[in-house]
Amino acid sequence: MGVILGTGMRQGGMEMPAVPLRSDWDAVRVRDAARSADDAAQARRLLAIAAVYDGMSRASAATLGGMDRQTLRDWVHRFNADGPAGLTDRKAPGAAPRLTAAQKAELAALVEAGPEPATDGVVRWRCIDLKALIRRRFGIDYHERTVGKLLAHLGFAHISQRPRHHGQNPGDLAAFKKTLPIALRRS
Repeated sequence: MGVILGTGMRQGGMEMPAVPLRSDWDAVRVRDAARSADDAAQARRLLAIAAVYDGMSRASAATLGGMDRQTLRDWVHRFNADGPAGLTDRKAPGAAPRLTAAQKAELAALVEAGPEPATDGVVRWRCIDLKALIRRRFGIDYHERTVGKLLAHLGFAHISQRPRHHGQNPGDLAAFKKTLPIALRRS
């Protein structure tokens, strides 16, 4: 059956049920896994479990591993389920995306097409305008900065065209640039 972790131990006035360790592992094999582990925290957890295989008490093995008894017990559950790979720190999954892939594709198409001044009331998209559009279309309220991050994730870059007066004559601009002193010209 394997080594039992926590037989007859009491914690907080409650009897903790025994947690059997895997019978296909032993202290030598666990120490070998700790020796080859790249993650220091994983190696420390493996060494605490190896101490339990050697017959050390749960409290002593937990102290050896730099944790308390309950934490060691939690790591033993993960070791029993996944072996040494279960003793690595897992990356938190983070929040689920609020826009679906189809909604993101629709948003990308809208941004690519640009706004309609008559219906959207703007001549170019700003994050604040897209925030309002996302709220109207999808019923999701993002912060303005999050809209910028979403656009970056969709592959859009913040590029703003320099405003130009509708009555500007390109020929007059070229003639004016030629008359500037060399020190004021930019290349």
